[in-house]
Amino acid sequence: MTVRGRARNGERGGTLAEFAIVLTASLMLMFGVIDFGRAAYTYHLLSNAARMGTRYAIVRGSSCTLTGCPASATDIQTYVRGLAGELNTSSITVDTTWTTSTGCSGAPYQGPGCKVAVSVSYPFHFMVVPLMPAFTMNIASTSTMIISQ
Repeated sequence: MTVRGRARNGERGGTLAEFAIVLTASLMLMFGVIDFGRAAYTYHLLSNAARMGTRYAIVRGSSCTLTGCPASATDIQTYVRGLAGELNTSSITVDTTWTTSTGCSGAPYQGPGCKVAVSVSYPFHFMVVPLMPAFTMNIASTSTMIISQ
């Protein structure tokens, strides 16, 4: 005979085991969502840094009168890494290329009308994925603009 509200002898601890399983799954899901949110934030940050780096390059072309003109690949790399201070800046890879386009003349193609492209990439490490502790995703973004000065 059982007393109302009490579990039978064979069912003791069943609720605790079910709670542990559900809690584990729920926490993994919650932390996975947080980690993918971090990845999306990192992509947004790198995308903005690439765009700002390209803008930095187009304003500092071969005909600009500002100090430090024309911008070199090293100048652009330093500028872009300064924009992404939340990340490990030594892991950020910045590649800058100048190419010809309509109205562009003269090497190193940093004059008005030439195209400049800035590519930024970063190895993103997931923090809370226990099943894949060494999983790294390379996040990259590229921006291309035409030099104005």
